[in-house]
Amino acid sequence: MPKQLYTNQSVRPKKFWGQHFLHDKNIAQKIVGSLSPETKRVLEIGPGMGILTQFLLQKPEIDLKVVEIDEESVIFLKHNFPQLSDSILFSDVLQLDFSSIFDDSFAIIGNFPYNISSQILFRVFEHEGRITELVGMFQAEVARRIISPSGSKDYGILSVLIQTFYEGEYLFTVNEKVFTPPPAVKSGVIRLRHKPNAQLPCSVDNFTHLVKTAFNQRRKILRNALSKFQLIHDENVEALLQKRAEQLSYDDFIYLTSSLVKFL
Repeated sequence: MPKQLYTNQSVRPKKFWGQHFLHDKNIAQKIVGSLSPETKRVLEIGPGMGILTQFLLQKPEIDLKVVEIDEESVIFLKHNFPQLSDSILFSDVLQLDFSSIFDDSFAIIGNFPYNISSQILFRVFEHEGRITELVGMFQAEVARRIISPSGSKDYGILSVLIQTFYEGEYLFTVNEKVFTPPPAVKSGVIRLRHKPNAQLPCSVDNFTHLVKTAFNQRRKILRNALSKFQLIHDENVEALLQKRAEQLSYDDFIYLTSSLVKFL
């Protein structure tokens, strides 16, 4: 970190990082209040000027760490929240080693930049064994997609992957006017809670590959979309292959992956 004076001036939102700073304290408090009462360890992603951070710090039972890629924000946070100085990770969350943050499982919270929100969720899926809960703000369309049930037009790759391990709940919608600068769309806050004893009884890589392939050709029936996958054909597999990707639950995709012999 370069040697320079800390400042309490506002941080300039940077378009290339997709920054839209929330400035409504009531909404911020509502987001923080959505964490489960038993939460003990929290990673905040993209704290910016600390609109959520200030309320997280009011919870003495929480071990809080924040990850921030914007040096200007890091300087602001160190000046305005000196008690947080040793808990700031100056890093890109997409490159961060989640296993090194806490010694045990933890929750994630944040007003996530729209341009990396889906990538954050893929990382949550990859590390689901350590992440017990997520409370986050997304573009409203993305928020609904994550928790959409099978059969919905919004149901997709992230829906299947996340719902395999998490119970999702859409909490509330946030107006564009409470951000600086205002985004072009509304935002939505969701909560994901890890399902007790949720496990994937097949290869994670194969499961992910099959789900992505199925939805990349979502207008085709699965017999055609998954033609490069050699499956053990029983009655259930035959029935599933007559459907389209959005018609299958995550359990159906697990069944297909478990029936996989090899990629052709």
